[in-house]
Amino acid sequence: MSAEIRKIAVFLEETRSEMGQAVSPPVRKAAAVAVIRNPFAGRFVEDLAPLVEIGAELGGLLGRKCVEALGIAPGAAESYGKAALVGENGELEHAAAILHPALGKPLREAVEKGAALVPSSKASGAPGTVLDIPLGHKDAAYVRSHFDGMRVMLNDAPRAGEIMVAVAVTDGGRPLPRVGGLKASEIEGKDGLR
Repeated sequence: MSAEIRKIAVFLEETRSEMGQAVSPPVRKAAAVAVIRNPFAGRFVEDLAPLVEIGAELGGLLGRKCVEALGIAPGAAESYGKAALVGENGELEHAAAILHPALGKPLREAVEKGAALVPSSKASGAPGTVLDIPLGHKDAAYVRSHFDGMRVMLNDAPRAGEIMVAVAVTDGGRPLPRVGGLKASEIEGKDGLR
């Protein structure tokens, strides 16, 4: 099954200063959101495999759009995340089917590597609901400086029979991180954790 996409939106955020302190280089986050028709809206369906297929399709598409918006080489991406917001005629499991297990592989290909789990969130809501996309370092989950998030909102989505699917990618961690933990420069890259 191919996703029936009503719209795609791309957001780019660049933080240049925080609390009067320069952030150099600026930290940039990009999110790409696809608003798709929910093929199972309004009815219970046992087999959600078609949504898993849609997730695989969207992982690569949205990941590439984020990398393109950041204007970086795929390997320069540092953190990533994914989220889905189901309209009122859908169920939370529809979001889970899109986000797991197939969306991650093409997203990792879009950002080169990605040994760490992709942080995710699932929610349901009406048009204009804010969707939180959690972020974590793509290669080592214990890098605290990259525990972050990005929020997106579309005034006309998700409609009752739709799902908003979002991917976020960054070119750095939080601005001015100073809460300790493993640093990105210390990543061993063996297990997706450290």
